[in-house]
Amino acid sequence: MAKNSRHVVPGQAGGWSVRKSGATRASKTFGTQQDAIIYGKTLAQKDKSDVYVHGKSGMIREHMSYKK
Repeated sequence: MAKNSRHVVPGQAGGWSVRKSGATRASKTFGTQQDAIIYGKTLAQKDKSDVYVHGKSGMIREHMSYKK
């Protein structure tokens, strides 16, 4: 996983967070996973990187690449 890739993960206080790979703090937190995915995709497209969507268990369930 590249250092500038984004991860959509369950938030610590509920909701869903978008984090950069290796970061301990979230870039932004959302009420729904879908809103977090949209934000993560936007950042990944801008950075030409990847988005990893995690389920509630923390396992990666989807990967999208915007490296082109």
